[in-house]
Amino acid sequence: MDPWVWWLIAAVGLGIPLVLTAMPEFGMFAVGAVVAAVAAALGGGTVTQVLVFVIVSVALIAVVRPIAARHREQRPQLASGIDALRGRQAVVLERVDGNGGRIKLAGEIWSARTLDADQVCDVGQQVDVVEIDGATAVVI
Repeated sequence: MDPWVWWLIAAVGLGIPLVLTAMPEFGMFAVGAVVAAVAAALGGGTVTQVLVFVIVSVALIAVVRPIAARHREQRPQLASGIDALRGRQAVVLERVDGNGGRIKLAGEIWSARTLDADQVCDVGQQVDVVEIDGATAVVI
């Protein structure tokens, strides 16, 4: 059997763990094996084939992994649940002070208290939600 066929078999063999484990390094090794198969088909010797495999695989890992890691870190973080309510504005429905009150937040009525115990928010006033403490919105 020709050497390029063995390289293609190796590429498929490296592609299987890529699919099963979702480790992109296996894919980079598989690409290196495909390029080595091309080198073998063009008549490159065994040393050339192995060097091509190693150089392409290492280059892909050295270049692609940092780029992928950078993109993974830059994904927008979508806030959900109570995290999505922090920083939103609400309307006071019942006087809110350090002991409690009611606000309309995101279309729902919430119990609320002020962050500063001495602060008072009157009906109709716009307030900002600082945090959610259990089922109570803490506002300023």
